[in-house]
Amino acid sequence: MADGRSLRELLRVTPGSRVDLDDWDPDETHGHEKATADKQLAEGVQRLAALQDRLWAEAKHPVLVILQGIDAAGKDGTIRHVMGAFNPQGVTVSPFKVPTPIELAHDYLWRVHQRVPGKGEIGIFNRSHYEDVLVVRVHDIVPKDVWSRRFDQINDFERILATEGTTILKFFLWISKDEQRQRFQARIDDPDKRWKFRTADMKEREHWDAYQEASRTCCCVAPRTGRPGT
Repeated sequence: MADGRSLRELLRVTPGSRVDLDDWDPDETHGHEKATADKQLAEGVQRLAALQDRLWAEAKHPVLVILQGIDAAGKDGTIRHVMGAFNPQGVTVSPFKVPTPIELAHDYLWRVHQRVPGKGEIGIFNRSHYEDVLVVRVHDIVPKDVWSRRFDQINDFERILATEGTTILKFFLWISKDEQRQRFQARIDDPDKRWKFRTADMKEREHWDAYQEASRTCCCVAPRTGRPGT
């Protein structure tokens, strides 16, 4: 708790609101420390496992978890430590990488819609359809009139899923540029993690400011309907 509010209340973006990332300190822990979080994590993982059992048994509602964040923001770690609570039989993890030629032959949401979870299932997106208003904008892959209209299209897409019963949980993992540098260095220094470091990561780091500007408009504006923005 901080200021009498739960961590969820402190970090939740109200549907329909806008968030300026400059107002958020990426190093703020709200009283939580990694060294003492093991007990909380274990309790949370146990609760998630129980909830998944109910979701699977009922077989009526899909749950879509979207993890968005810059390189080294912690998407893989979140999946490993938190989502590891789930029975793999009822979970799919979809990492959205550079589109394949087949995917490029279709509209940009074609590959995304195929990977949304079915009833009773949990789907986890490691990166997501938001890349199509981030990377394409930063690298000038498509013109502004194309990526700018995708905001409404993505909101409409999520509204369709929500009104059909899908619970959508979106998490934007926010770290500082210095923290990213430290995490990159830690990967290089650890032989077991060195495989995770790519020279392309450093090239992307050169676009840090452009990614932050793009994230202000794509990742922190919640749809006007209740469920997608939770």
